[in-house]
Amino acid sequence: MGGKVKNPTYREVCYGVTGHAEVCQVHFDTQVISFEEILEVFWSTHDPTTLNRQGADKGTQYRSAIFYHSEEQHEIAKASKLSTDAENLWPDPIVTEISPASIFYPAEDYHQNYYNSNTTQGYCRAVINPKLKKFRQKFAHKLKPI
Repeated sequence: MGGKVKNPTYREVCYGVTGHAEVCQVHFDTQVISFEEILEVFWSTHDPTTLNRQGADKGTQYRSAIFYHSEEQHEIAKASKLSTDAENLWPDPIVTEISPASIFYPAEDYHQNYYNSNTTQGYCRAVINPKLKKFRQKFAHKLKPI
């Protein structure tokens, strides 16, 4: 999302030439979880302080971004960013982009449900597992029993 090329391929996005950011689009029921709660998870489970970077991945496609779908979400996201920054959750200032949502282009099929299909892959073990562990520790009270 957020780029200038129509129907970009994953490879094009990875090369950083389309202007898109790698994102997931979250559909949620506000009767179950609020946008504010989703943002709390967002701020806590990735580093929103590194410009155009997440871990070892570098480039504008890896920027921290929130794409809002309404003015209400825009205001909530701005307030949440300011509040989280003031709480000093991270040692550096938050640089997350907050922009209006544009066209969401789903990744190719082999990227769908990637973690569940590749749990033993190095990236999943080194990058995703620690984030999931952090999430489960911090937000255990929000998880439904399986």
